[in-house]
Amino acid sequence: MGEASKVTTAQVFSIAGPAMLANLTTPLLGVVATACIGRLGDPALLGGVAVASIVFDCLFWLFGFLRMGTVAFTAQALGANDHAEIRATLFRAILVAIVIGGVLIAVHVPLGNTVFSLMGGSEPVTNAARTYFAIRLWSAPMALGNYVLLGWFVGQARARTALALQVLINLTNIVMTVWLVLSLHKGIAGAAIAAVIAETTGFAIGAALALRLLGAKFDISLNRLFDRERLLHMFSVNRDILIRTAALIAAFLFFTSQGARAGDTVLAANAVLNNFLLISAFFLDGIASAAEQICGRTYGARDRDGFVTATKLVILWGAGFALAVTVIYIVFGPALIGVMTSNAEIQRTASDYLVFVIVAPVLGVFAFAYDGIFIGATWARDMRNLMLLSLLAFFAAWALLQPFGNAGLWIALLVFYVARGGLQALRYSALLKISFGENLTPATARP
Repeated sequence: MGEASKVTTAQVFSIAGPAMLANLTTPLLGVVATACIGRLGDPALLGGVAVASIVFDCLFWLFGFLRMGTVAFTAQALGANDHAEIRATLFRAILVAIVIGGVLIAVHVPLGNTVFSLMGGSEPVTNAARTYFAIRLWSAPMALGNYVLLGWFVGQARARTALALQVLINLTNIVMTVWLVLSLHKGIAGAAIAAVIAETTGFAIGAALALRLLGAKFDISLNRLFDRERLLHMFSVNRDILIRTAALIAAFLFFTSQGARAGDTVLAANAVLNNFLLISAFFLDGIASAAEQICGRTYGARDRDGFVTATKLVILWGAGFALAVTVIYIVFGPALIGVMTSNAEIQRTASDYLVFVIVAPVLGVFAFAYDGIFIGATWARDMRNLMLLSLLAFFAAWALLQPFGNAGLWIALLVFYVARGGLQALRYSALLKISFGENLTPATARP
C-alpha cells in the first residue's frame, strides 16, 4: 500500500504543461508533409497523403488504449510502491503493441483494400494513398510501442521525458520528410518512409531511456509478467477503452460525412472550424493527461482525499483553459478563419457557425477531465458504457435537428460533448464510494 501525498496545482502542471507542448508540435507534421508533397505539383499525391493520413489517424487512435492503459497501470503501481509491477506493466504493454503491430502488417493488403474502397476517392488519389499506406504500415509495431513508452513515462510523472520523446519523433519525421521528398525526390513513398524512420528512431531511443530507468536490468519473473489475474484485468480495461475510442471515432467520422453531404462549401467550412476544436483539445487533453497520472497514483495509493483533490484541480484548471480559449475565439475567431482560408464563401460559411466552436471548449471541460479521471482509476467499463450512451444521444439529437441543417449537426456534436462529461460526472460519486468507501483514510480504504 502506498503513502498519501498532497496533490497540488504544481503537480498538475508538471504533467499537463509538457503534454500540451507535445500536442502543439503534432500539427507541424501535417503542415510539413502537405507543403512538401504540394510542391510536387500533383493534386492526386496531395490527396493521397491527406486520405492515408486520416486512415492512420483513426487506425492508430483506435489503439490509444496502449498509452492510456499504460499510464493508469503504471501510475497505480507507482502509488502502491510496487516497482516490480511498474516493470511488468511496461513489458506486458510492449508485447501487446508488438503483436497488434505484427497483425496489422500481416493483414495490410485486405485491410487497405477495405479501407480505401470505403473512402471512395478517385483512382489516382487512391493509388497514391495505397502506396503511402503500404509503406507506413511497417511502422505499426514501433508507433504502437511508442504509445506504450509515452504512457509509461507519463505514468511515472516523467512528463518531460515523454515530451522530449514526442518532440524527437515529430522533428525526425519533419526532417526526413523534407530530405526524402524534396532532396531525394522520393515522392509520396518518401513521406511514408520518413514516418517509419521517425517511429523506429523514437522507439529505439525511448526503449533505451526506459532501460536506463530500470537500471539496465530485465529482472522480472515470468510468473509476474504473465500473471493471469493481472493479464485479464489489463485486457478487460484495454478492451473497454478500445470500444470507447471506437465510439468516439464513429461520432467524428459521422459528423464529417454528414457535413460532406451538405456540399463542398459546408464541408470546407467545417474542416476549418474543426481546427478550432483541435486547438482547444490540445489544452484540455493536457489536463486529462495530468488526471490520468495523478488519479492513477492516488488510486494506487488508496488515497481518497488525494484522488478527490486531483479531481477538483483538473476540473478547475480545465475550466480555466477552456474559458481562455473561448475568449480568444470570440476576439480573434473571424481573423483566424481568414488565416485558414482565403475563399470568401468558405469564410462566410465558417463565420456563420463560429458560435458553436466558441462554446465547445467550455461545454467539453467535463468530457476531457472525467475521461482522464476515469482512465486513471481504470473505471473503463463505466467509461465505455457512458460513451455509448453519449453516442446514442448524439445520433438522437442529430435526428431531431436535421431540419436545421449544418447548425443542427453542430448542436448535436455539442450535445455529445455535454452528454459525455455530464454522464461521467453523475456516475463519479458512486464509483468513488465503490472504490474507496465513504470518508475513509488511505490506511483504511478498501483495496
